[in-house]
Amino acid sequence: QVQLVESGGGLVQAGRSLRLSCAASGSIFSIYAMDWYRQAPGKQREFVAGITGSGGTNYVDSVKGRFTISRDNTKNTVYLQMNSLKPEDTAVYYCHVRSLVQAMGVRRVDDSWGQGTQVTVSS
Repeated sequence: QVQLVESGGGLVQAGRSLRLSCAASGSIFSIYAMDWYRQAPGKQREFVAGITGSGGTNYVDSVKGRFTISRDNTKNTVYLQMNSLKPEDTAVYYCHVRSLVQAMGVRRVDDSWGQGTQVTVSS
């Protein structure tokens, strides 16, 4: 019932920047948290950054000071500004949204994932 469309990945040189976007649509009553995860080849998916409905943020230590998560509640969109990229940031980045959805008068909590967008940082 919730669709997530990610964009903004690509190939960049170390030290450069990228901005990821994730737009949520569907039978959304309200959005609780919006997060970014990433998965590098041969590794487990890991949490990168998250933002709550009230704007509170948290980050994995490896990206603190370089990445910034933000959201536009009017567009149900979350962004990840990634600066000073390093080769070790190379991964598929996934958007995750926890929301309250409503269908036929019934509300329930929904957890949805985006399709993933590839970020490759060359040295």
